[in-house]
Amino acid sequence: MSRVIALCFLLLAAVVGFIHIDSRPVWAPFASNELAVVEPEEVTPETKPANVAAVKAKVSGQPSVSGPRADWLPDTGAPSVHAASLITLKDGGICAFWFAGSREGAADVVINTAVFDSKTNTWSSPSVVIDRVGAQKGLSRYIAKLGNPVPARMADGRLQLFFVTVSIGGWAGSSISTMISEDDGFTWGRPERLITSPLINLSTLVKSPAIVFADGRLGLPAYHEWIGRFGEFLRLDGTQVIDKRRMSSGRSAIQPVIFVNEPQDATAYFRQTRSAGQPKHIPISHTQNAGQSWQAAADLEIANPNSAVAGLTLKNGTHLLALNNIEAGRHRLVLMMSNPKLGQWHVVEVLENDEALADEQRKEFSYPFLISENGNDAHLVYTWDRKKIRHVYFSNTWLSRAYKQLPTQSNNEASSEVKEAQ
Repeated sequence: MSRVIALCFLLLAAVVGFIHIDSRPVWAPFASNELAVVEPEEVTPETKPANVAAVKAKVSGQPSVSGPRADWLPDTGAPSVHAASLITLKDGGICAFWFAGSREGAADVVINTAVFDSKTNTWSSPSVVIDRVGAQKGLSRYIAKLGNPVPARMADGRLQLFFVTVSIGGWAGSSISTMISEDDGFTWGRPERLITSPLINLSTLVKSPAIVFADGRLGLPAYHEWIGRFGEFLRLDGTQVIDKRRMSSGRSAIQPVIFVNEPQDATAYFRQTRSAGQPKHIPISHTQNAGQSWQAAADLEIANPNSAVAGLTLKNGTHLLALNNIEAGRHRLVLMMSNPKLGQWHVVEVLENDEALADEQRKEFSYPFLISENGNDAHLVYTWDRKKIRHVYFSNTWLSRAYKQLPTQSNNEASSEVKEAQ
């Protein structure tokens, strides 16, 4: 009898799944960023940097270009803060979200927000978007903890906030909830739970920015931490998950960050969660059909210590990457830049570095998040020792100067030139 019941259950699940798949809208391409790759100015032998250190030195050493501007998100009085994110508002301001409490995962953790005025370079006072009790009441289910807020802009202009909620267990038992604001973040509607599976809607988390499709729908990079540790790509219509696709497999790649290259082409970089003895590099997956399927590619051979990475594509096609480029610990954080034609990454700014300190004196610099206000600049936020959130602004002028100082040939071409000269 139990076998018959189990078979009926599986048949019912199959029928539900078929109906769900059959009713899905046609898969749209990624929205075009209308990227026009800008060629760097001619670099002469006298000005061409010889290595990464020279790149940074030439960028930072120019007296006519001011360096990145740094400040702090407003203090909430909480002893622990983490997982900050950003989005541009309709009036040009920058809205930040982060969680704060006595410690990560504590029952007193709340999601905060504040707005940055780019004209005065000041932050507003922080306010609470939602706490555990509010989430519990709105979702009509027990909530033990929450975290990882990620904002997005819907096709109709409304602001949407995704965040992680846990009812039982640790982060592996998470699900994603969402709220919508009709007034650009001033007030928020009732939270809803994203249904990513009709059977077991557990172990789905979010960390990275959403991607926009040409039809206005959102593609949300998500990930699992229960049984497997892998990335998933959720296609959303408002608060409804209308499709999801596996981005990686196994137990080694979470928290995907997506770089859209063309309407059908994108690359995902992951935080690696590999066991001891395996490469501590950045896992990569690639799609050539706008996210319908993903294929694993060779690692990006940049060190990653099981810590989140952040990515951004500027209007001219330049890629930015913020990460801890060390194999263990989170005591060094850098900004890297890639020439869109050569695809090689170079450090252009060392944001934090405690490598010279003893282990017990090193701070944690982690969970970077990048956005652009106008396509030419960059705003970065990251956790600073779990006590503060650091905000760094890179102007168009600074980024342009950094781009122009990048090597204009590949390592293979450079090696070939050296051999010919010999």
